[in-house]
Amino acid sequence: MKTPRISSALVVILLLLSACSGNRSDSRQDTPYKDPTKETFSLSTLVEEVKQVPDSTIAALNAQHHNFKVLERRSVPGPFTPPGMKYYSEHAVTLDKLPTINPGPGEYVHVMEGQRNGYNNLTIGVTETFPGGAPPMHSHEGEESHVLLEGDIVYALGDTLFTIKGPYVVNIPAGVPHAFKNIGDKTANLIVIFPTNIWKYDVLDFFPFEGKEFPSEKFDKISKAQATR
Repeated sequence: MKTPRISSALVVILLLLSACSGNRSDSRQDTPYKDPTKETFSLSTLVEEVKQVPDSTIAALNAQHHNFKVLERRSVPGPFTPPGMKYYSEHAVTLDKLPTINPGPGEYVHVMEGQRNGYNNLTIGVTETFPGGAPPMHSHEGEESHVLLEGDIVYALGDTLFTIKGPYVVNIPAGVPHAFKNIGDKTANLIVIFPTNIWKYDVLDFFPFEGKEFPSEKFDKISKAQATR
C-alpha cells in the first residue's frame, strides 16, 4: 500500500528537478551576449577634439623627425580646475568619468590627461580599437609606450611596418610618426602612456595601411633578426 505513495513522491521530485534544470537553462539563455567587436567600456563621454592649425613652431618640431606635412594638432577640449589632491576621491577616477575621443575610424580613447587629474608627468589613454580600427598617422613631442595584453595589431613606426600579438610593450620614440591598426577579430584595449601631463598629438598627411595585408610572420622575422645581432 505504501508503494504508490513512494512512486508519487519520486514523480514530484523528478518534476521539481526538471523544472530547476529548465530554469537554469533559461537563465543561461537570458544572459546577454557581449559582442567582442564592440566597445569594452562605455563611450557615453564622447567629446569633439580641439583641432589647431599648425604654426611654424609645430612644423619645425616635426621637421626634425620626418618629412610629412602636419595637418593639425589635436587636444582634449574644455576648461578644468586642477584637483587639490586632498581627498581619496581626487586620487582615483573611473573610465566613465574620463573624456572619450574618436581619433579615427573604429578608434576611441578614454583620456586620463595628467593636468586634469593631479599628475605632473603622466598621461594615460585606454583605447577601444575595433577590428579594422586605426588612428591617423601622427606624432608626439615626447616618447610614448603602448601596452596590450591581448590582440593582434599592425604598427607603422617611422618607415617600418610590423605586426605583433599581445601581450606586448612597444616603445615609440619622441617625434617619430606612427599609427596602428587592429587586425584581430576582437576589440583591442591598448594602454598608451606619456611622460607628460598634457594630451596632444599632431596628425600627419599619410595613412600607411590602405591596401596592405599584414602576416604575423613579418614581425617574427624582425624579432629573430634582432635577436641574432
